[in-house]
Amino acid sequence: MRNEPVAMRIISLFAERGFNINPSAVEFLQEKAKSMNLNLEDLIEEVCKKTSSVVITVDELKKILEAKVKVSKVIVSEGTGVSGVSGNVVEDIKINILKDITGISSCEGGIEDFHLHFTSRFDKLCRILKQRVNAIQIGQVTKIKPENVDIIGMVCDVRETNSGNYFIELEDKTGRIGVIASGKLREVASELLGDEVIGVSGILRRNTIIANRIVFPEVPQNGRKIKKDFSIVFISDIHFGSNTFLEDSWSVFVKWLRGEAGNEYMKHLAETVKCIVVAGDIVDGVGIYPGQEKELEIFDIYGQYESAAEHFDEIPKSIKVILSPGNHDAVRQAEPQPALPKEFASLFPKNVIHVGNPAWIDVNGVKVLIYHGRSIDDIIMRIPRLDYSNPTGAIEEMLKRRHLVPMYGGRSPLAPEKDDPLVIDEVPDIIHTGHVHTYGVSYYRGVLTVNSSTFQAQTEFQKKVNLNPMPGNVPVFGPHGKIHRLRFYREA
Repeated sequence: MRNEPVAMRIISLFAERGFNINPSAVEFLQEKAKSMNLNLEDLIEEVCKKTSSVVITVDELKKILEAKVKVSKVIVSEGTGVSGVSGNVVEDIKINILKDITGISSCEGGIEDFHLHFTSRFDKLCRILKQRVNAIQIGQVTKIKPENVDIIGMVCDVRETNSGNYFIELEDKTGRIGVIASGKLREVASELLGDEVIGVSGILRRNTIIANRIVFPEVPQNGRKIKKDFSIVFISDIHFGSNTFLEDSWSVFVKWLRGEAGNEYMKHLAETVKCIVVAGDIVDGVGIYPGQEKELEIFDIYGQYESAAEHFDEIPKSIKVILSPGNHDAVRQAEPQPALPKEFASLFPKNVIHVGNPAWIDVNGVKVLIYHGRSIDDIIMRIPRLDYSNPTGAIEEMLKRRHLVPMYGGRSPLAPEKDDPLVIDEVPDIIHTGHVHTYGVSYYRGVLTVNSSTFQAQTEFQKKVNLNPMPGNVPVFGPHGKIHRLRFYREA
């Protein structure tokens, strides 16, 4: 039997529920779960609920799966605070673009640009930290030599010492100083990424500070209650043009938006949708990674955007779509990225609003920060307790450091704008990312963190790096602040 570990898991899951399964049915179930992009455990749970047989056969599975496809391909599972939909629906919404690099980028990539960029980053984050740390400049520390000292600096280097402590080198505009983090602060220091700005309180010993506190810029607790009577849908990583694009999942998603799929509850929720926010990778692109041509359905970039525009044209025109690019799109790779150029943007229907990456928007009073999320790779690689199955953990680290790309020199190329637009200098109501093709929704200090999944099946590259996408999962921020997780499955 193929894929023995998965086969044994299927047998075990059925056995735990008091059922046996025919060997041919095991193989059939493996193939169907993969082709329909279904969670294996959820599928087995559903089969056990609907069967009256003690031994599960292929015929039994076919009946249950056929019924599953015929009834509906829209499934609602519990999310954060899911509840009923009620109240009046607004006729229209107003969208304001608050911050966007499109049309105002001025960097040329020279040394002076980088100097001004990091100075801007330091100044912005320093202003936030000064509200919590009564700091003196690093250059003054060695002059006045206070016993107790507070400083603010950018992390230049972090390394573990032979004694198991951590040595942190901090820099401001006046100089550099070393900091020793021991005890409970070792864990904090071990997760420093480099290039973030932090505050340190401690005791000065010769020319080194023994830290007793490390302070991050951190978003304050956001206690604002959002009252609205409409829904915002979050999607990303659609990858039109790829041969792994899930056409059926997209089709059911659009049918739901039109009120043509799902039960009455679902249809009523669809009526409240007034805005869709797309966080990048609209198309698969061309030449993005080696061997990509083997997985393309459409081989030229213009054709990919034509296909994307046609698919977006299926969305009801009463819904406004905010479209931000990602690293697969036809814009510069370095962040921040401008919106799609006119030759591609003009293909889309008029209800699509094009913005850059990142972008701050206001949707009827709800402040949304859109960021494709490329730096999630760097953050997860640097902090071992994080992983792709729970992407909101990486978003929380961005909010903690008040920066979308806190680590320079990793997988996220930087366009050194003189005024760093990647600093989270305000507190959003919602931050929406994508990129990693997994799903996650949580609240962090009152900020709703959303990582929408994808409409693309697992690629060969993802198989090699053991990345398991969660396609078809769509978060909806509904009326009264309730979160709904919709799952759009492709047909068998």
